[in-house]
Amino acid sequence: MASVYDIQVNTIQGQETTLNQYAGKVVLIVNVASKCGLTPQYEGLEKLYQAKKDQGLEILGFPANNFLEQEPGTDNEIQSFCSVNYDVHFPLFAKISVAGEDKHPLYHTLIQAVPERIGEGPWWKDLVDYGLTPNPKPEVLWNFEKFLVNKKGEVVARFAPDITAEDPRLLEAIQRELDA
Repeated sequence: MASVYDIQVNTIQGQETTLNQYAGKVVLIVNVASKCGLTPQYEGLEKLYQAKKDQGLEILGFPANNFLEQEPGTDNEIQSFCSVNYDVHFPLFAKISVAGEDKHPLYHTLIQAVPERIGEGPWWKDLVDYGLTPNPKPEVLWNFEKFLVNKKGEVVARFAPDITAEDPRLLEAIQRELDA
């Protein structure tokens, strides 16, 4: 399996890069969207980033338009939205696909590494009750699914979209990796 560090991605400014610059840090990778009911999670993610970045936590946002076209904007529009509405300072990357035939290699690697997510509560049932068909396991369920990567670049945990940045399960997993 490819290391997440070696996979080519683009910054939200369009520059080609890899995640190698985050080696030695704990990384939370989140597929984000600006027109989703979960979009207010940006606020909690930014608070978490500010609280833990000096301890070695990086939060990386990957905009994706896979779910009801809830991220229709251009990379510039997304960056502006995040800055103006949520004062986001954690790194954002160019919009990618996290599901389907055009799924980005990063998400192939993340899903293969940890196929099961923590915290599939009533929110998933709510999607079904609204007449939506969430992706089958192990695929990404919806916007704001989170993957935790340890300091060695190993994907160690995966959290359902409705697990917020304030959830004790996420916070404990992050702290455990920061302390390792």
